[in-house]
Amino acid sequence: MEIKNILITGSTDGIGKQTAFELAKYNHRIILHGRSEKKCIDTLNYIVAATGNNNIEYVTADFSIMDDVRIMAGNLISRFNRLDILINNAGLYMNEKILTPDGIETTFAVNHLAPFLLTNLLLNLITNSQPSRIINVSSVAHKRANLEIDYINAKKSYDAYEAYALSKLANILFTNGLADKLMNYKTTVNSLHPGVITTKLLRKGFNITGASLEKGAETSVYLAVSEDVKEITGRYFVDKKIEEQNETSSDSGLINYFWSLSEKLVGLN
Repeated sequence: MEIKNILITGSTDGIGKQTAFELAKYNHRIILHGRSEKKCIDTLNYIVAATGNNNIEYVTADFSIMDDVRIMAGNLISRFNRLDILINNAGLYMNEKILTPDGIETTFAVNHLAPFLLTNLLLNLITNSQPSRIINVSSVAHKRANLEIDYINAKKSYDAYEAYALSKLANILFTNGLADKLMNYKTTVNSLHPGVITTKLLRKGFNITGASLEKGAETSVYLAVSEDVKEITGRYFVDKKIEEQNETSSDSGLINYFWSLSEKLVGLN
């Protein structure tokens, strides 16, 4: 089996860490990502000990800072000549309104703008590795997003769930837009809802528990390695099955609007 380079963002705890652990069992090269170097090293050591796969590396970046994302992308481009699979997993739930150094509401910055920027910066590396896959971890919460666009800059009164839902809708709009742009490449782009899983995000945001981390990682792992989906692109998955998208998430005008807005907010031409 060909060894693939797999980057999983937000992989030092929760679903991301479990996804990295599961994919390491396939003996692929796993590239971890987290804000804390110590947590990255601890996770690396845990995965090596648990799976016997020594081909584990890491990068660090704070996804609330777009310059950090740019530095991380440059680091990856200098270290690796291919990136077969990118799993945009990193995410958070903010109970209070906090603006990033760039003046953007933190939930939207971390959950959408950071993966939007990172993916675009790594796109040559990914498409040069085709067949390749991009997987965006969204949420069923996207179906309840409030499309008051001003909300992105936190100019209206803050609602944590609304902010989270909007960022998750943005993930799917990005998925669908990128899938269209890469239609002539052997690079697929899909999104997913991991389920209601017991994670730090769920406890902090909703004060409830859910299913296991193993269950939460299942669909990400499936989209990363299954031959069943190697030619499927621009779709939204729940429990390893395609779920039909609503009109909002497949609206071409909205997809283009969010794409242009995201380019402007992160400074992409």
